[in-house]
Amino acid sequence: MLSHHNRLLGLAGPLILSNLTVALQGMVDTAVVGHLDTPAYIGAVAVAGVIFSFLYWGLGFLRMGTVGIVAQLEGDENPDRIRSALLHSCFLAIFLALGILVLQTPVVTIGLNLVGGTPDVRSNAEVYFYWAVWGAPAVLLNMTCIGWLLGMQNARATFYVTVLIGVMNIVLDFVFVFGLHLDVRGVALASVIAQFCGSILAALFIHGELKRHPGRWRKAVILDRQDFTALLLLNQNIFIRTMCLIFAFAFFTRQGANQGELVLAANAILLNFMLLVALGLDGFAQAAEALVGRSVGTRDREQLRGAVRATMAWGGGVALLYSLLFIGAGNGLVNLMTDIETVRETAYLFLPWMIAAPVISVWCFLLDGIFIGATRGRELRNAMLFSTFIVYLPCWYLLQGLGNHGLWLALMAFFIARALSLLWYYRAASNWIDQN
Repeated sequence: MLSHHNRLLGLAGPLILSNLTVALQGMVDTAVVGHLDTPAYIGAVAVAGVIFSFLYWGLGFLRMGTVGIVAQLEGDENPDRIRSALLHSCFLAIFLALGILVLQTPVVTIGLNLVGGTPDVRSNAEVYFYWAVWGAPAVLLNMTCIGWLLGMQNARATFYVTVLIGVMNIVLDFVFVFGLHLDVRGVALASVIAQFCGSILAALFIHGELKRHPGRWRKAVILDRQDFTALLLLNQNIFIRTMCLIFAFAFFTRQGANQGELVLAANAILLNFMLLVALGLDGFAQAAEALVGRSVGTRDREQLRGAVRATMAWGGGVALLYSLLFIGAGNGLVNLMTDIETVRETAYLFLPWMIAAPVISVWCFLLDGIFIGATRGRELRNAMLFSTFIVYLPCWYLLQGLGNHGLWLALMAFFIARALSLLWYYRAASNWIDQN
């Protein structure tokens, strides 16, 4: 049993640090333009960042779909198909990146119309987007490469790639913005260069992994339509699941906004705390993707059960620590986020939901990772559709009379529904081994 915990922590540790690096990178981007001569630059980076976040978050299946497939092939010790999986995923990433580059004008136009902003903010956001979008091939390839490396149980490589991207981005931010006076163009250019450097480092790590797993680049395996179709189907289901998740949080934000600026601001602060929770728990979920995938690949039921138990134990423990943190320091954390007393008082009113959120939401986060590792995309899709449209929206409609408390209660019901529906599907976990 101890070995299951050791393997989980060995993967989760670097992944959690990687997530924190990504968060720090975004904070530095904002801080750098925050020291320029107009607040429009801050708004521009924020608005364009929202467009990229939705765009790349929606394409996150490039990482998630790759992890489970490669982890299963690694467990099955099939080096030829491991190579073909890499090529299939990279081909898909390049194809989607080219689509983004070709459609960049309608993408930014639609995005700015949806997000909004003053004319000055929109103008600078457009400049930032048109510079930063050229990093799309590297961003999507990095998703694929990180997923592939994690599937090969190499979390340290994903950590080094993420840290290189983050550090280079931060250093180049200062060089381009303060040294060369490139304003938002400098922030965008720093991101593009950092992402391509990350791709080069990822390629070096992949070369090392391929040397440790000798195999051949077999044309028949690479052109196997069944394997590529399975990848597309899995990614399609994960994409639908992700779109539902994006919709759920966008709907939450919109309904909060309908209740006034104070509620909108308070919810925004508490959702930032949710991001903090996700950073800690995603490391365990991502580690579960690799461990569960390998267990399915080796057809080892006991290893599968051990990986799931370890994931639930550590994830649940960290979630409890988060809840205790918000009990003891919640008001202080709110105070760090804003000096506006009315916003603080409104956030205090809804802080109990943030105290409850970690121990309620952790189970669906972790089960997501478990099902991604087992490449059970259909179940993930169905559970998310059920939770969004059969539970979340009806709950919000019925609880509108409770105001923002009703909105938060509907969100908690959404988390619970995701967990319970995936647990219902997990009853058939023994079949994952037989069907592999």
